[in-house]
Amino acid sequence: MKHLTILVPDAQVSLNTFTCIIGAYDIFKRANEFWKENGKEQLFKIQLAGVSEKAEINNGLLTLKPETNISSIKETDLVIIPAISHDFNQPEKGNIQLIDWIEKQYKNGAEVASMCSGALILASTRLLDGKSCSIHWNTADKLKRLFPKVMVKTDRLITDEHGIYTNGGGYSFLNLILYLIEKYYDRETAIYCSKIYQIEIDRQRQSEFTIFKGQKAHGDDIIEKAQVYIEENFQEKISMEELSQKLAVGRRNFDRRFIKATGNTPVEYLQRVKIESAKKAFETTRKNINEVMFEVGYADEKAFREIFKKITGMSPLEYKKKYNKKAMSEY
Repeated sequence: MKHLTILVPDAQVSLNTFTCIIGAYDIFKRANEFWKENGKEQLFKIQLAGVSEKAEINNGLLTLKPETNISSIKETDLVIIPAISHDFNQPEKGNIQLIDWIEKQYKNGAEVASMCSGALILASTRLLDGKSCSIHWNTADKLKRLFPKVMVKTDRLITDEHGIYTNGGGYSFLNLILYLIEKYYDRETAIYCSKIYQIEIDRQRQSEFTIFKGQKAHGDDIIEKAQVYIEENFQEKISMEELSQKLAVGRRNFDRRFIKATGNTPVEYLQRVKIESAKKAFETTRKNINEVMFEVGYADEKAFREIFKKITGMSPLEYKKKYNKKAMSEY
């Protein structure tokens, strides 16, 4: 029998921590039951493990009691790290012990999965250095700032690399659980759990849920000025050459600093600002595709559609249909 450890953090917890832990425990338990109903032996022994007798969530609103201390688990096959509080800056209290334990278990052959902001705990082990990582779009900038060696993939719902799994934000942790169940059990069990819990299976992207705000907590005043200029003038034709001259920075140096600060080239940043404005227009107005396209500064319909789909994973019309049903009466 394999062993599954669902970690109970000692500090830096939130309501989402509780949701992730209970969700993972419940669905894996149901997968075990389905496995046995089909004449197979239970696949996982599931344990909630931590370093304290209990973890209080939301000032004591909820209390979680681990079944065992991590010190009693010498070997495990899969470790699941739940989401934590978004105000994380470095591990605190017993979470420091969790980090050491996670690293040790991975080096001993265990696989590790983090849910949403749990990636901040996982990244603290340095096991994510040089590897891909998905996380909630609203926490991505913090992850990049605290752990610059991690390859943050904000468009991906799930990453799977060298026995390390991560997923995006919110309740998308349910998709990660299904992914792991298919990997460890089989496709039939994953579909069964998908139907029982009514979770959409095989979701791949989280791009459509992203609200682009721009990374400005980087400390480069010149690049922040460039970002503000782009955000205030995105409807116009912006020459990055002229913008770099305006800021008295050589073009190659400007591009290099922009990428380092924001994770995007200046042109990519401009595209994301334009598309974010287009998304809001599709969500809140009755304007058609061409009207929105011209409003955000595109003249080429094919280019607009391609860039919109590249950033959101959906065509402009698909996006409008999904997020503004009232406006679709014109179609």
